[in-house]
This record gives sequence, C-alpha cells and structure tokens, in this order.
Amino acid sequence: MKQTLDLSIVQSHLKRGGIIAYPTEGVWGLGCDPFNETAVIRILELKGREQEKGLILVASALQQIEMLLEDLPPLARHQLQSACPGPDTWLIPDPNQKIPPWIKGSFATVAVRVSQHLLVSTLCDQCGLLVSTSANPAGRAPALSEQEVAEYFNDEVMIVPGELGGQDGPSRIIDLQSSRVIRP
Repeated sequence: MKQTLDLSIVQSHLKRGGIIAYPTEGVWGLGCDPFNETAVIRILELKGREQEKGLILVASALQQIEMLLEDLPPLARHQLQSACPGPDTWLIPDPNQKIPPWIKGSFATVAVRVSQHLLVSTLCDQCGLLVSTSANPAGRAPALSEQEVAEYFNDEVMIVPGELGGQDGPSRIIDLQSSRVIRP
C-alpha cells in the first residue's frame, strides 16, 4: 500500500526552510518556498546548479501569480489564461521585480508553470508558490521514482509520495512575449 503524507507536515517543513521532493507531470521535482533565499540556495547546492540559470516556479492557479500578470498586455494575459493550467512552463516578464533574483537568475523573466497535476496543485493550494526544479544533481537524469530521489539526495529532502503525471520528461518552456519554444 502506498504511503501518504499529511500536507500540514509538508507545509510546516516548507515554512521552516525545508526542501521537498514531489512528483510532477513528467519527472520528480525539488521544491521549497521561493521567497526563502536560504532554502533556494540549498536546492542549488544539492543539485550543483548555478544560480544564474534560474529556477521554475509552480502554481495551482493564475491567481497565485497575479503580481506578474498586472502589467501584461491583454493578448499575453489571454494566452496564459487559455493555456493554464497545463504542462507547459511560461517565461513571464517581471519588470517590477516582484520575484527575487535568486529565482530568476540572470533573466528578466520568471519561469512559471500552472500545474494540472493534482498533487502539485494541492501542494500549491496549501503551501503557496513553490520552486519546481527537476530532482537530480546537475548532469544526471531527472529522478523518475521515489527510489531515485532517495539515491540522489538521501535524507536531504522530505519525499512527498505520489505518482508522475504521465508526461515524458521535464516541461516544455515557452517565452510568453515571443511564443518561441525554449525547451521542447
């Protein structure tokens, strides 16, 4: 029988700066409170990833990223409303610096996915926006199971049990301003 985890325990862990591993649409992800710089830096250290590359945020609804949508042109806002929730990650401009630099890296945009994965949406409903980066050290394949997460990170993360969403690999990344696909 599959083990479940009380989401209030996850929420408390995240509030204390903890890191979680959780299944997403196509791969296991690592997450934390994106506004907790110490937690974000810890994820970067665990992965061996440079801060300049930036990280993806995941939300359960567009309302969670309303601060990024305020200044969008109507056409771009409509495009997001039509595509979300969904499996794609969108690069959204952040001209008013609403998102911390430790999330955006060296970019003027923020990578955001409004997830349709039930567990991810539930986590975001309960805990707010989360970092969502693939659960793997740099240069290694993304984890596809709890066992692979445990092999990569031992006891460094709290594993939130669940199933992948049936998508192959990490999310596609699309630039909202140009509609260019950055990562297929």
